[in-house]
Amino acid sequence: MAAAIDDFAPSAIHIATEGPLGWATRRYCVRRKLRFSTSFHTRFPEYIKARWQVPLDWSYRFVRAFHRPAQSIMVATQTIEDELVRRGFANIVRWTRGVDTTLFHPSAKNLYGLPRPISLYVGRIAVEKSVEDFLRLELPGSKVLIGDGPQRPALEQAYPEAHFLGTKVGVELARHYAAADVFVFPSRTDTFGLVLLEALACGLPVAAYPVPGPLDIIGTHSVGCLDDDLGAATRRALQIPAAACRAHAETFSWDSSVRQFTTNLAMLG
Repeated sequence: MAAAIDDFAPSAIHIATEGPLGWATRRYCVRRKLRFSTSFHTRFPEYIKARWQVPLDWSYRFVRAFHRPAQSIMVATQTIEDELVRRGFANIVRWTRGVDTTLFHPSAKNLYGLPRPISLYVGRIAVEKSVEDFLRLELPGSKVLIGDGPQRPALEQAYPEAHFLGTKVGVELARHYAAADVFVFPSRTDTFGLVLLEALACGLPVAAYPVPGPLDIIGTHSVGCLDDDLGAATRRALQIPAAACRAHAETFSWDSSVRQFTTNLAMLG
């Protein structure tokens, strides 16, 4: 890792995640007294607790140690910033997200030959995403899931009435969003949820829990329903017009995201 960084000779160093490559780069920067930034994309402590019941305080102690030497920690939302401050993190700055509204846009609804309404999930099919919360819901119409992951075989067997279509990307993914009627986001552990913006850009209203990510993207805007009763949220969201969802998605610009990121890097000096 050190040889690769030396050969590249970067003007700035940003560490995107707390994995093995991130720790190697952190060690390189600390030893050479180089300023660097990090970002908090994923609530790994919550993932670890969901899988192995490790107490959150233990995992957050580890994550906090990773980020402590950074000049700044970039986070996507105010909700996550507030949560990290409560857990003892400092030097937090904003780095928001955007959506490609040219790729993701409303289009034909004739892709699925299934009973309507179509309730759609897009994302990794794993325990930390609470996908089974979606599958357990008593909803009219059909449930469609896009994505793959370790929990998919077990869930396909347990819920044969649901439609698991595997991974989709690009134009094909956008067509699946646009062809559905409501987007259901059961995760309680995401820090943002880019799929929320992709769904909204395709004119799809959102049903989710009132947790970080949905709270920041949907909030009080009339483009989705947030409720601890996810079934009730889904049924209410079906009444939301597609035009309102699309208009809200258009307020999330990648240009703004890039400006924030480069401004944060400039702080490294």
